Amino acid sequence: MRRFTTLYLAVIMLLIAVFLTACAQQEKTGLEKVKEAGEVSFAMSGGYPPFNYFNKQNELVGFDVDVAKEVAKRLGVKLKPVTTEWSGIIEGLRSGIYNGILGSMAATEQRKKVVDFSTPYYYSGAQMFVRADAPFKSVGELKAKPVGLVTGTTFEQDAKDLGVTDIRLYKDDTHTLTELSGGVIGGVITDRVVGVNAMNSGKFEVKPLGSPLRKEDIAVAFRKEDKTLTDEVNKILKQMHEDGTLTELSKKWLKVDITKK
Repeated sequence: MRRFTTLYLAVIMLLIAVFLTACAQQEKTGLEKVKEAGEVSFAMSGGYPPFNYFNKQNELVGFDVDVAKEVAKRLGVKLKPVTTEWSGIIEGLRSGIYNGILGSMAATEQRKKVVDFSTPYYYSGAQMFVRADAPFKSVGELKAKPVGLVTGTTFEQDAKDLGVTDIRLYKDDTHTLTELSGGVIGGVITDRVVGVNAMNSGKFEVKPLGSPLRKEDIAVAFRKEDKTLTDEVNKILKQMHEDGTLTELSKKWLKVDITKK
């Protein structure tokens, strides 16, 4: 009987040890996982110039990419950028495919229900763009015209709020602005800075129509269970705001400072 009791207790202790080990492994979330892996993966669309896009050498570059590199550097790890379809980018984060989304995502109330956001690293706004030779005087004239925007963005709600009846969805803004320049659609709703950059590049014959439709806080998205990582990135972004790094990167890519509220 004593041998049986001893064996029984040994099995119980082993099971407890396995359970505690499993719990300890489960607790390694967020910052600890990133530190152990030696890298942090941030997702972005790769089709959103000048924030994140592929240049002629097929290199992923842009304001978001440089911000991500600096965040990774201050975390003491390597950056692993991930490009993916914007329409499913949040689900990819929640599934753990990458550690965060650093790709010019607006921190909306709806998104906050499923993911956490860092403090903003820049501020922007939604803007309607039309062809440079378009006769429109106000955004209201585009209600019955086809208006393009990127799938999965907050711009779709802007179009609905304007009463647009023909909303065309595209993979990225390279496609929306190409369609607009070609006269396939009457307008495009996108980030104001993206549109102005496209206009100044000389590649697209477009112009802004009216004032910005609304303002947006742009931040890094994280899984809700990765609070330690969110908190650490918040500290880093605060430092980058205070030491002028974000301002410097903004002027490098956009010629203006979009990091001030």
